[in-house]
Order: sequence, then C-alpha cells, then structure tokens
Amino acid sequence: MQKPILSKSTFIRGLQCEKSLYLYKHHYKLKDETPAQLQAIFNQGTNVGLLAQDLFPNGMDASPPDHFKMQESVFKTQDFIANGETIIYEATFQYNGVLAALDILVKEADGWKAYEVKSSTSVSDTYIYDAAIQYYTIVNSGIDLKDISIVYINNQYVKNGHISINDLFTIESVFERVQEILPNIPNQIENLKRVIKQEEIPSIDIGAHCDSPYSCDFKGHCWKHIPEYSIFDISNLWASKKFQLYEKGITTFDQIDLDNNPLNSNQLLQVTSELNNTKHIDKKNISAFLNDLTYPIYFLDFETMGSAIPVYDNTRPYQQFVFQYSLHILPEEDGVLKHYEYLAETTTNTDPRIGFVKQLITDCGTSGDILVYNIGFERGKLNDLIELFPQYTNEINNIINRLKDLMIPFQKRWYYTPEMKGSYSIKYVLPALVPELSYQDLEIKEGGTASNIFAEMVSGTFTGDYEKTRKDLLEYCKLDTYAMVKIYEVLTKVSQD
Repeated sequence: MQKPILSKSTFIRGLQCEKSLYLYKHHYKLKDETPAQLQAIFNQGTNVGLLAQDLFPNGMDASPPDHFKMQESVFKTQDFIANGETIIYEATFQYNGVLAALDILVKEADGWKAYEVKSSTSVSDTYIYDAAIQYYTIVNSGIDLKDISIVYINNQYVKNGHISINDLFTIESVFERVQEILPNIPNQIENLKRVIKQEEIPSIDIGAHCDSPYSCDFKGHCWKHIPEYSIFDISNLWASKKFQLYEKGITTFDQIDLDNNPLNSNQLLQVTSELNNTKHIDKKNISAFLNDLTYPIYFLDFETMGSAIPVYDNTRPYQQFVFQYSLHILPEEDGVLKHYEYLAETTTNTDPRIGFVKQLITDCGTSGDILVYNIGFERGKLNDLIELFPQYTNEINNIINRLKDLMIPFQKRWYYTPEMKGSYSIKYVLPALVPELSYQDLEIKEGGTASNIFAEMVSGTFTGDYEKTRKDLLEYCKLDTYAMVKIYEVLTKVSQD
C-alpha cells in the first residue's frame, strides 16, 4: 500500500494555509513547541474519545502501535470488516493518497454509520470539513456509509452519581452538510497534493488565517520578521485593523501616523507612552479609589479547574469550580500582613467546594473590603457556591458585597507605564510596578498550569512528586495575592506623593 500524502489533520491544515501544510511536510523542525496548555487540551480530547466508545461498547480497536504505523490500522480495519465485526474504534481507511482515521464505525440494521468524537460543545464549520474528508475516504474505500455524525459534549449535563454517557454526549448527524461540500473535496485534495510536491515554500504572507480556525504552530517561523513588540500588541485593536496597518508597511509604533490612525484614546496612550517612555498617573482617581477602601483589607484570589468530563456531582462539563484560594489580610494601615490559604485534597473523592466555602467564610471575617483582581471572576464563582450551598447564602453574600476590584485603576488607565504593554493583566502590571517580584522564579508560573496539574491529581494521572507539587501550587497562588498587596502599596505611595 502506497504511503498516504494527506491525513485528516493535514487536509484541514492545508485548507487553513498552504504554506503551513508545506512547512509541516518538509520543514517540520520549524514547528513551534506545543504549549503545555494546548497539550492538556489534546490529552483531554483523547480521554473524551475513549469515553465515547462506551456509547457503542464491546467494539474492536484498530488503533496502531504508534502514529508512524497508521497503515497497520488500515489492515486491521479491513480484517475486522471482513470478519463481520460491527463496531470498530479508530477505523482507518486510505484512498487516493488520503488517510482518515474515524473514532467509531458502527454497522446497524440499515448500514454503516460513522461517528467522529469532539471534546467541544458544538459543531463548527471546520468539523464539517473534517467529516467530509472522512466520508470521502471511507465511501471511496468501498464502505456504503449511510450516515456520519459528530459526537460532542452536552454542556447542560449535570453529573449526579456515575457519568451518564448518553446524557453527557450529543450525537448530531452532519450527513446533509457533508453532502453540500463533498463535490469540492476531490479538487481540494488534488490542490493540496500539488502544494506538497512543489519545490518552493508557498509565498503566503501572514494574515488573519494564521489564527483561524486554529492558531498555527509555524507562527514562530512565519512571524519572525515582526518585532517582539509591535502593532500586533496594541490592546483591544481589531485584528483586521492591525493587518490594515501591516499592509501599509507599518509594524512598529514609531511608524504610526499619530494624527491619522484607527486608534482610540487608550490605544494612543499605549503607543505614545512607549514612544516617549512616559508614565500616565491619574493621582486624583487613584486616591479616590483607595480612600473608598475600609480596613481590614483582604487580598483574595481563586484557582479553578474544569474538564470536559465532570469530576464531581453537581458540576457540568467545562464548569470552572474552585479548588484553591490565597488570602492576604492587612488589618490596618502599616499593620502586620497575615496570610491564609486553602488547597483541596485530591486523595479522596470528596467535593473540594464544601471545605473551600467553610474555610473561606471563616478566613474572610464579616467586615472590611476584599480586593480581587477582575471582580467578575470571583463574584461568579461565589454565586456558583450560593447555588450549590444555599445554607451559606448569607455568609457568601457578605463576602460578595465586600468585593472591590484592584484591576480598575489599570483598566481605566489611571496608572499606566510602557512596561504594561497595553495590558491590565496582573501578569503585566506586577513586573511593571514591582519588578523584583516574578512568577518566573516559581515552578508553576500561571493559572492554566495550576489547573491542569490539579486536574491530573484528581483524575489519578499525575506522576510527579505529590507533596512537592502541592507546595508549588500553594506558592503560586500565594504570589498572586502577595502581588496584589505590593501593587496596592505602590498605588498608595503614588497617591501620597
């Protein structure tokens, strides 16, 4: 059997960008390293796919020993079909230089039906092309396919006891939508084959396609001519407007016509602060913000996790639930800072939220303002806890009513420096105001990693040093609230100067 030229994933890659496909085939080493957060998404997709097999149990698995031996799956699939098997996992087919692996192939009374599993909560246009290349390959391999469906996560499902597979997943036929685009598939395949066989890298400039429908993993190569800090970093500027500037030959701030541009006042502040290396400080509004705070002042931060497959009862797929907090308390001006923290245990199946809410109520007391960074997040999680534990409604509402948002002075640009790079995220604000503090010195450097690690601990797939990693989680969350304390101190000093 001839080695395939295209797979389902490379077909989709080629539709997004022919240059990306060519680089993937001929210059794979230029590919960006897969970020840990993205790898976690891939791993979750694998777990969802395995669980979805329970929709059609007792099937035969045609998976290859590894991804370099996919053609073994083709032979396995052929053997299973010849031997009368009616449920095949990872059924794989090859036709016209295209290899397509299908999550589940089922023979029912009216014929063969294909099921492609996704860990998303809806059917995207890309998934239709995904299904179309599978349908094309399977049907032309001699299988009379009566239907093809996308199996995806029902985000309204609420876990109560053991996972109900039939309620967790939604099965949606995409047969008609596939038929609509099927006539285009052969020409698209031939075009992508020509791209792969050409001698030169396709001459395609960067554009909106670099991130649609997926962020391309060759951006590190294709975007290397773009300065590290460029017009593409202008905060909240539409991508279309950024590329309009780029197409005019503008990549750096000093090339922007400050009298004729698409920027709003905040974006202009970002640009002019960078060009002139100047700070913008609105002492009046900062002072008013600080004067409105009541001691003791609390500095609070939550960590959350969510997964496609709910872990605890009364949670939905992808619902973010709290598992950790850090709390610094400043009892009075120039008082001694106190610290409290909570991190759920993962060695039992106990829902971490009840322990979380009980300790949080105790640690937060009943008076004093509670500073958070991005109030919508913490407020939303606290409202979730009220819904889950109505017996604590009054106590949790007391916490909610005392919340104040430390992000406001930066979001409203009352305090802005060039080092913030147009962002008011604490990950940019902290090094700008308190450069001696850094997340880079920690084992865990951002919330996504913390969430992924906790998810691994809960699922039993964590393989690292358990106790050390729990300490790392605590240190990371502690720095989040200590950073807020130091930011508060800088604002206080500025208001008094």
